[in-house]
Amino acid sequence: MPTPNIPQRKPIVQEMPPGTYWWCTCGNSKNQPFCDGSHKGTGFAPHKTEITERQTVAWCACKHSKTAPFCDGSHKTV
Repeated sequence: MPTPNIPQRKPIVQEMPPGTYWWCTCGNSKNQPFCDGSHKGTGFAPHKTEITERQTVAWCACKHSKTAPFCDGSHKTV
């Protein structure tokens, strides 16, 4: 499996309304943490995430979280 790029080594914290989101897995998107189609031809695909109620989310930006798409602190070791 290819290794993702690391856009930043800290989470992207945002208040999110309910909805469907496509989290970038490749790290190439210019619209982090969301997919902009930059993964095409890389072997990566976006991760579909459903948010059911308004909440503050810590999106993983290092792309190495074991609880993707959410931050689990993996950025401290990559």
